[in-house]
Amino acid sequence: MLGRFDIYYGIDLGTSNTVIYQQGRGIVLREPSVVAIRQDTGEIVAVGTEAQAMIGRTPESLEIVYPLTSGVIANFEMTSQMLQLFIRKIEGRRRWLRNSQVYISVPCGITSVQKRAVEETMVHKGAKKAVAVEEPLAAALGAGMPVDEPIGSLVLDIGGGTSQVAVLSLGGIVVSHTVRRAGMSIDKDIIEYVKKTYNLAIGDRTAEEIKMRIGSAVELPEEISIDIRGRDLIDGLPRAVRLTSGEIRGLFDDFLAVIFEAIRYTLEHCPPELAGDVVERGMLLCGGGALLHGLDDRIQAETGVPVHIAAEPLDCTALGAGMMLDYRRERRMGTGLPGYRESAASAEREGERMRQEA
Repeated sequence: MLGRFDIYYGIDLGTSNTVIYQQGRGIVLREPSVVAIRQDTGEIVAVGTEAQAMIGRTPESLEIVYPLTSGVIANFEMTSQMLQLFIRKIEGRRRWLRNSQVYISVPCGITSVQKRAVEETMVHKGAKKAVAVEEPLAAALGAGMPVDEPIGSLVLDIGGGTSQVAVLSLGGIVVSHTVRRAGMSIDKDIIEYVKKTYNLAIGDRTAEEIKMRIGSAVELPEEISIDIRGRDLIDGLPRAVRLTSGEIRGLFDDFLAVIFEAIRYTLEHCPPELAGDVVERGMLLCGGGALLHGLDDRIQAETGVPVHIAAEPLDCTALGAGMMLDYRRERRMGTGLPGYRESAASAEREGERMRQEA
């Protein structure tokens, strides 16, 4: 009887961003996976958006830390404290995981030991139950794909630290491939390019702004530009330069080559019947990388597979993780899951109805 009062969370714990879904409320938090700490005491000063605003602007006494590396938790204590503060933003000062069941996404291909470490960390911090869910499966579920049917579904999830390609069928991952090239590696390429070409040092935030504002995987009908500021590496003084979308576009070629190779590898190791389904049904593109202009057209032109961008590319993994409870319950009962095709909006409406009835 007490289970009816449990709180269910779906958490997309990414290298660059954390998205939290709460059953009945929908997406309740979307913030960077960044922590600012004092170097002498290890005390956390800020997390999420507040910590991101400090990047490149901190004194020597403060350090900016990314608790996750390549989609895997690098510092479990720091990660749990970050999640604790995120949950506190949602629920107030109540015990952060009391009476909660957590479904948390992890990259496909990690070891069972790493999965168990994630689950035990959540339980140790007070969660009633914690289940690690593979990111491509959660993303497909959250995007409304028929993951439980005997049909091949191809998912390309481009996050901050890793890019994952997976073929799904009958509720599981048939074949997958993960590469450690994603959004943050593109930022590093932009920083290095500006440094070599203009003798100008820029920070991670400026590189990300360049990528978002003028980055494109295809040639634009009209080139656009952006003015950026940084520190001159010769005289050490501040200086501004103008970058064009044309010169930045060339920086994506190496990254895209890695993505194309990952897709080919996955399809080559995919059973022929499922490969036929993929060619017919297309590929789901999700994650923050899906927002890169023209990426879907570039991938489709290179691979010949139709590409469809998820309706909520940043949120579908957290949505799917939150829906995993109903999904697994329905699988145990041997029935279909009528709700997994719902959009985020309809899921929130259903949660509101349940709260009113309670």
